[in-house]
Amino acid sequence: MKAIALRAYGSADDLQLIDLPDPKVGPAEVLIRVKAAAVNPVDWKLAAGGLDGLMEVRFPLVPGWDVAGVVEKVGLDAGEFAVGDEVFGYIRKDWVQQGAYAELASANVRMLAKKPRSLDWAQAAGVPLAGLTALRALKRVGVRAGDTVLIHAAAGGVGSFATQIAVALGARVIGTASERNHDYLRSLGAEPVAYGEGLAERLRAAGGIDAAVDFVGGDAVEVSLEFVRPERVASVANPEAETRGGHYVWVRPDDAGLAELARLADDGKLTVHVDHALPLAEAAQAWRLSQSGRTRGKIVLTV
Repeated sequence: MKAIALRAYGSADDLQLIDLPDPKVGPAEVLIRVKAAAVNPVDWKLAAGGLDGLMEVRFPLVPGWDVAGVVEKVGLDAGEFAVGDEVFGYIRKDWVQQGAYAELASANVRMLAKKPRSLDWAQAAGVPLAGLTALRALKRVGVRAGDTVLIHAAAGGVGSFATQIAVALGARVIGTASERNHDYLRSLGAEPVAYGEGLAERLRAAGGIDAAVDFVGGDAVEVSLEFVRPERVASVANPEAETRGGHYVWVRPDDAGLAELARLADDGKLTVHVDHALPLAEAAQAWRLSQSGRTRGKIVLTV
């Protein structure tokens, strides 16, 4: 198969399109003919060695944990799927080597769900990591109908999913964002509040807040704790949230969560904006776009 790979830790400049053996398919795995793979900041951070102290990484490394594609082969104990099924998933394994930037990818059935019918390949690939992170954070703080939830960086990749999920749950959403993203947040059903100096005063004027989720870091947790009980604060960016009585969230593969996200999409309650869709061979350019921080929607590689 063709795949984008690195032979050692490096940067976008070190990505190569090479030939690799097709992945083996374990008993509880399926082989996926990849149609699209989303680019996430963790991909290039991992490639630079940023997770070396946390995860085992093997080379040649094929990046990418977000995938959408068609089942091509089914393992001996993977009866949840059949050849020809259209699937999407967050395919992070216990070690890092065989990712989604390839023509083929193998994945355990617990990492996958049926692709939402309402989304195209690129949109579906953009959901898993960001969508599951948002869903997990909201569940950790117990967001439910009638709550007012504060979402920091609500217009970002994860925040935009959290905003839509919270609205679908029946919550009122107050979302922090730069002024240029306020109309976008309103289109998602949120009440926008500007970042920066005076944020606490603006939040106080917005009324009571029941829960808060942080997708940006900085002082977001500290500000949230002025309004919300610690056990109803979660952050994906600041581990200190846990020491303050809140939650530090790390996403994990979750087939039930993916199925929930697919239902929301097919019910018209979850949309995915793809900012850039580039061919697999242009993975380096996709990483540079991601590193620029100037894209609002998802960056996806098509195969």
